[in-house]
Amino acid sequence: MTLTLAQMAVDVLQTADGQAKTDLSRKYAKAWRDFRAGEGPNIEIGTATPPIHPMRPEKPELLSPRDVPRRRPGSDAGRIALLHAVAHIELNAVDLHWDIIARFGHVPMPMGFYDDWVKCAEEESRHFNLVCGCLEDLGSFYGALPAHAGMWRAAEDTAEDLLGRLAVVPMVLEARGLDVTPGMINVFRSAKLPKAIEALEIIYAEEVGHVAYGSKWFHFLCGRDNIDPKDAFHDLVRRYFHGALKPPFNEEKRAEAGIPPDFYWPLTETLEKENP
Repeated sequence: MTLTLAQMAVDVLQTADGQAKTDLSRKYAKAWRDFRAGEGPNIEIGTATPPIHPMRPEKPELLSPRDVPRRRPGSDAGRIALLHAVAHIELNAVDLHWDIIARFGHVPMPMGFYDDWVKCAEEESRHFNLVCGCLEDLGSFYGALPAHAGMWRAAEDTAEDLLGRLAVVPMVLEARGLDVTPGMINVFRSAKLPKAIEALEIIYAEEVGHVAYGSKWFHFLCGRDNIDPKDAFHDLVRRYFHGALKPPFNEEKRAEAGIPPDFYWPLTETLEKENP
């Protein structure tokens, strides 16, 4: 019996081990691509009940953001810590992209919506594996260091609001990746670590698409419901995002992904006033 896409999503979310999770994610993404290309069995979207929190391996230990040790990226230990943080972000992103499929399957959406998020989940799975390979080259592994416990908060806060999920996850959190990744690439360029540079450049290029998918479907829903997208974005970020939007912004890549400056610049002052 062929699983529905929503059931596949829940299966990924309920897999704890990072390697097993990403292997399953890529397997299901291929099955979906084959179906959409007319080369595999029919897969219904379906509906499912995803867990509130995805399963996680025993390690890394998850700490409050303020308790995660900070290390200078100019040292080997600092570069390992930076890669470890990226791996943690990518693994959470795998779950976030499957979660949007499982959690909002009841919302009528075009098939392209599912194509986009399955593709994102597959790419995030590859990103996780690439970064894990870089960690291994440096004598470490994912789980060797503590990690940020707050990565799933945006998913919890927007568990019943698809428009809010699109605003906060791809259009705020992933857009932030566009701002900071060039600096990370420079860290590894200075250290002459070509494998890490290549992995981060792949992540950087593909994350533009992930942010763009968020913007595309955010605007689609706003148009369908006759809502002003800029006003809606500002309202939703104020409601769901905890903390200020902090410049500098990568305005070129944000524009490429469909997010103009008047979406995010007004939120820097507003959020700083609301979150002193």
